[in-house]
Amino acid sequence: MSETTHTDDEQGDWLSATVTRNPGEHATVIDSAKAAENPETAETVAKIKALRQSIDNVDTAIVSLLAERFKYTTQVGVLKARAGFAPADYKREDYQIERLHRIAVAAGLDPDIAEMYREFVVTEAKKRHQRIAERGGDPGVLDVFA
Repeated sequence: MSETTHTDDEQGDWLSATVTRNPGEHATVIDSAKAAENPETAETVAKIKALRQSIDNVDTAIVSLLAERFKYTTQVGVLKARAGFAPADYKREDYQIERLHRIAVAAGLDPDIAEMYREFVVTEAKKRHQRIAERGGDPGVLDVFA
């Protein structure tokens, strides 16, 4: 990756920087001074900044909610381990597949994205449950914040 010095506080399309991350990838680079000279470009840049702030806010919420979700799944893992239950619960997984598909459709989200999310969290939860079971029901340092 090659980079030049950034001229704005926020990194993004309107920087006078050249960034190459992937061969064949195209990136938009708009010099801030030139953007200021063109009202239409300046307006677009302002809209992008505002939308990116909203995206950052959503990302913060998502990561916070994932942390909360894993706190609960850790508790489930501890209870399963103490009861001698297996980490996997396929009936619950089937229910979640159908439930998240419905939620995605209702929200206007591609159900495949919801399935990728479900697959990630279920796989990670099962791994954690397995480690908790191997520790005799102790989450240990796996979830320090739980």
